[in-house]
Amino acid sequence: MRKRKYGWLAGSAMVSALVLSACGGGGEEEAGGDGEETYDWRFVTEENEGQVQYEYAEEFANRLNEKSDGRINMDVFEFGGLGSEVDQVEQLQNGAVEFAIVSPGFTGTMVEEGQIFSLQFLLPDDQEVTHQLLNESEALNEDLAALYEESGILPLSFWTEGATQWTGNRELTEPEDFEGFRMRTQDSPLNQRSYEAYGADPTVMSAGDLYGAMQQGTVDGQENPIFFIQDSSYHEVQDYMTISNHNTYVAMTTVNPDFYNDLPEDIQGMIDETVDEMRDESYALQERLNDELLTDIEENTDTPTEITELTEEQRDAFRELAVPQRDFFAENSGEDAGAILEKLEGEIEEVESGETSQ
Repeated sequence: MRKRKYGWLAGSAMVSALVLSACGGGGEEEAGGDGEETYDWRFVTEENEGQVQYEYAEEFANRLNEKSDGRINMDVFEFGGLGSEVDQVEQLQNGAVEFAIVSPGFTGTMVEEGQIFSLQFLLPDDQEVTHQLLNESEALNEDLAALYEESGILPLSFWTEGATQWTGNRELTEPEDFEGFRMRTQDSPLNQRSYEAYGADPTVMSAGDLYGAMQQGTVDGQENPIFFIQDSSYHEVQDYMTISNHNTYVAMTTVNPDFYNDLPEDIQGMIDETVDEMRDESYALQERLNDELLTDIEENTDTPTEITELTEEQRDAFRELAVPQRDFFAENSGEDAGAILEKLEGEIEEVESGETSQ
């Protein structure tokens, strides 16, 4: 496997055009010396080396290379190497890249039903239970996945990067603290509406611009898993972090469907097997990084961060404002939104009661 790293690029549209012309969208080379096809593919992520998505993609690529006896080689790209999050989704759709890790929050205007992951206090609080739900859910892995496939994105798996927490230039422990608070959000109308319900002023922004925006005071805060907050140094330009566990950051391992469906069955089998293997691997990876990097934030004396963990009573105050957003989602986020939400809520109830298989 070959690893390729890039710095930040200013002209993402130009980068997309260069990738298209260079790659040709095929990803398949001539047969090797033994007569078997060899493959050169691209796997793009929304994170950087050392962060969950990138490390996942590296391990995924290594395993495929080993399973195929070197026939499959994947270039893994850090975030920004091929443009913004939106650019990367477009490249996946048009075949400029074969694989991508995609956050549904950046596809909310494309597959409206994918905004279900912007509903706060919906998924189980226990990350291990959420991990089980994401692996087993028919609402997600069949119903929602089918909608993405219609848009040129085939989800192979949904997985957790950990619970999301808030950081801010002021303490955030009750909804009133969000009044007038300029909250960075992904490009999801529902995500923006969720923070408007708290009284915040949501601001759509790429992760690539976020550190500078918080440093300069253009935005007041953001949400992310702990590992991303620490590794992106957000805690250095934010004085407060709230352990709110208000949501789970869900990622999708995705592939271009035309590319995938045209592959030989044995190659598809290797991919499917690797996807299954990476389910537990990704959970262990995010758990380790989130635990270790929380300690790093707590022990940082150069740029100390005041950390507050919400009580259940405090979380209930936010939950009361968040739950009504489910009705809005069902009525305004695509014709299948209501059915998917209803099925998912039933699955959540089952998995939390321990009725599904372990």
